[in-house]
Amino acid sequence: MLTLLKLVRSLFNTLHSDGSPGQIAAGVALGAALGLTPIANVHNVLVFLLLAVLNVSFAAGLLAWGVFVPVGFLLDPVFDRIGHWLLVDMQSLRPLWTAWDNVPGLALTNFNNTVVLGSVVAWLLLFLPIYFLARFGVLRYRATIGARVRQSRFYKALQASQVYNVYTWFRP
Repeated sequence: MLTLLKLVRSLFNTLHSDGSPGQIAAGVALGAALGLTPIANVHNVLVFLLLAVLNVSFAAGLLAWGVFVPVGFLLDPVFDRIGHWLLVDMQSLRPLWTAWDNVPGLALTNFNNTVVLGSVVAWLLLFLPIYFLARFGVLRYRATIGARVRQSRFYKALQASQVYNVYTWFRP
């Protein structure tokens, strides 16, 4: 429960920070990769490192990860069809997949799995739409209801809980 509270607090702090909408949107788009694709793969390590190293919103990425996990499970049949089409039906790509599977580092990507390949391709195709929708959402939030949320009791209680957490660090 406290982890969820910290994540919500971090999201509100991110939305109300001086961070650009592009930074938040890039965090959401990278976090979508973690949620849409199967987690135990090398490409997700790369995406997580990008979230940590680039100047993007880490909190937005973690929240997007949690939001997109159920979406990824729902879209697994679609990802399987995309991967099957690329791996089996596209005969012209077969030498590429064979070459990738024979390279030691690329074999760890697990792109011989239809769901993994289909979900990565779908995420790559959806990266820009997710980015622009998230950026638009942040801009609309800040322009319309951001000030009202700051005045709400819920937001004030969230900020007060942060002050209480700092107080508990120094309490004897």
